[in-house]
Amino acid sequence: MYPSSLSARITLLALLSASTFYFLYKSRRRKNLPLVSFNPNGDGSLDALSRRRGKLFFISQAGTSRALAGRLFSRLASNGLPFDLVDPQSYEPEDLSKESLVLMVASTWEDGKPPENGGFLANWLGESAADFRVGSLLLSRCKFAVFGIGSGAYGSHFNAVAKDLSVKMRALGAGEILPLSLGDVDKGDVDGVFDIWSEKLIAVLKGVEDSGVILENGVGIGGESENESDGGFESDEDGESGGETVVVDLEDIAGKGPSRNSGAVAQINGKANGTREMVTSVIRTSLEKQGYKIIGSHSGVKICRWTKSQLRGRGGCYKHSFYGIESHRCMEATPSLACANKCVFCWRHHTNPVGKSWQWKMDDPLQIVDTAIELHTKMIKQMKGVPGVTQERLSEGLSPRHCALSLVGEPIMYPEINALVDELHRRHISTFLVTNAQFPEKIKMLKPVTQLYVSVDASTKESLKAIDRPLFGDFWERFIDSLRELKDKQQRTVYRLTLVKGWNTEDIDAYSNLFSIGKPDFVEIKGVTYCGSSATSKLTMENVPWHSDVKVFSEALALRSKGEYEVACEHVHSCCVLLAKTDKFKVRGQWFTWIDYEKFQELVASGNPFDSGDYMAATPSWAVYGADEGGFDPDQLRYRKERHHKTNR
Repeated sequence: MYPSSLSARITLLALLSASTFYFLYKSRRRKNLPLVSFNPNGDGSLDALSRRRGKLFFISQAGTSRALAGRLFSRLASNGLPFDLVDPQSYEPEDLSKESLVLMVASTWEDGKPPENGGFLANWLGESAADFRVGSLLLSRCKFAVFGIGSGAYGSHFNAVAKDLSVKMRALGAGEILPLSLGDVDKGDVDGVFDIWSEKLIAVLKGVEDSGVILENGVGIGGESENESDGGFESDEDGESGGETVVVDLEDIAGKGPSRNSGAVAQINGKANGTREMVTSVIRTSLEKQGYKIIGSHSGVKICRWTKSQLRGRGGCYKHSFYGIESHRCMEATPSLACANKCVFCWRHHTNPVGKSWQWKMDDPLQIVDTAIELHTKMIKQMKGVPGVTQERLSEGLSPRHCALSLVGEPIMYPEINALVDELHRRHISTFLVTNAQFPEKIKMLKPVTQLYVSVDASTKESLKAIDRPLFGDFWERFIDSLRELKDKQQRTVYRLTLVKGWNTEDIDAYSNLFSIGKPDFVEIKGVTYCGSSATSKLTMENVPWHSDVKVFSEALALRSKGEYEVACEHVHSCCVLLAKTDKFKVRGQWFTWIDYEKFQELVASGNPFDSGDYMAATPSWAVYGADEGGFDPDQLRYRKERHHKTNR
């Protein structure tokens, strides 16, 4: 019987794929056929396992790698092995999942970094390998080989790029058909080493010579499996030979939420200022591995995938559809990496500190803003030359106009949060701040922000405890008090609901009852993002709702409000729906969920009282709920990945 659960299906498919590969390998070896090869007849047709032409990439700064790749390209062609010679700067990395054979000739440039033309490809591989959502089978149909060119004089940076490419390709499931080979320009023998490697490569591709390389499934190209006798398979789960995972539970490192009496705490302007730093060396290593740029001792910034997407003209995030945010000009940051919850769906698997109160050394808000913008713009500059990125959008991206204070942790914990918000507004940068509803007194003291969010992850005390796993014993009282404080705010307010199938999708009436407490302007309802399983979370893909599920939940919730809220917008790609207050944001039948950002800055600068109705703007038709575009901006170019799931996802 075919298994009903998604996880069981995935397991079965993986076993079937591995078994198929194994028996195909045995069959081809008995017939003395190469496992991965091109038809050597020179007619351009490909072998059954290699329907696409191979790709030969050169990652080059001074021209050496390009020249060697050109030489190899000619040798491959003369042997009837058709390849495309590719500059990775003009290649879409997401297409690697379609490739069957990839060769890379890569130089290492300053500080162990790739040359400019290979930066985006290398970054994409690194981010994909570190992303729990991608998985280790993304490049499972791809076989590859890498030759590196570097200088031994640079010590630990010697051929760092080639080594990293090999590790990341294997981590994503690709099979290495020839061991990594490294040339040293200081020894003067790069040409000779490259020629030897090329000869072995061609021999392996034509099936003349065994590579002796063990693939991710334990089967060697042209060799016997080490586990063939018992039919076993081997795998390198973390993709790094000899390395240990860097994903750590930082509660175990720093201890559970520090008590109010622990650590030396000084007072600066009446605000707590501890003597120890929040970000230890272990925490820093873990977060930097995930792509965070650490600011000072407790803040961070990270470029968002939607920022990259809109830089490339491929569409913005749901905040673009709902509120008119320019995603390519949005900076995602936090002044506090610490949090008072350990949510089951934490997208960082709790690799950030936890605490009930501020007990750490405190950095200056001006320094945080300056450094955040500096690091953000450096990451934007790295997008130069990436396919689809125009000079106009790149220039705009270098001048951020929005700041999402929601990266990770609890930004409102930072004692100088008001000064930081003021500094962002002074630079005409709007502020979207998210709080986890455990610090009602901080919400009360908070100055006006462009839009204030409260995470409403559950509707009952029992379910909130199960999902958020809060540190506070009086978490429910704090949660309710936070909602009450939201009601007194004059600026735009939002309940943010994250739906976790099987955990919090049943209590629609209980959610509806929470509306009267905080009376938010908007309610965002978003399906949980699966970030992989870990020791701290047992969520699976079965806990991820379809977009159709989110729509049904949203419509039912709007119906319970008896006309106070209606479904206003949706962003299908993000599996997200927006409810809005009807009497406030629906004017003569048209929605006004977008924000007039210039008007908001004028209102803040005036120092006079104002409310959310003073800076609203009309919502475009393509963003309205039920529109054919599904919340996708028609001025952007939609790029569709190959998917193998239901169309209503």
